[in-house]
Amino acid sequence: MNYARVKWACRRGMLELDVLFQPFVEKYYQDLPDADKACFVRLLECEDPELFAWFMGHEQCPDPALAQMVVKVRGRAAP
Repeated sequence: MNYARVKWACRRGMLELDVLFQPFVEKYYQDLPDADKACFVRLLECEDPELFAWFMGHEQCPDPALAQMVVKVRGRAAP
């Protein structure tokens, strides 16, 4: 998926997710290894309620690769 589509996919229906994804994709996505880019795209394909639960720590993501990407995004989302 090209950068413009990834950036568009970061626009979610929940402000809490927008605040995490948009800065991450603008600052870090281009420098990720291809495998991490693919994992981030897979993460964006998940439903907003799942993503919200994972990022807010209410649930653990069952997919280890996606769970690791959640940690990466949260770790770089500090203001």
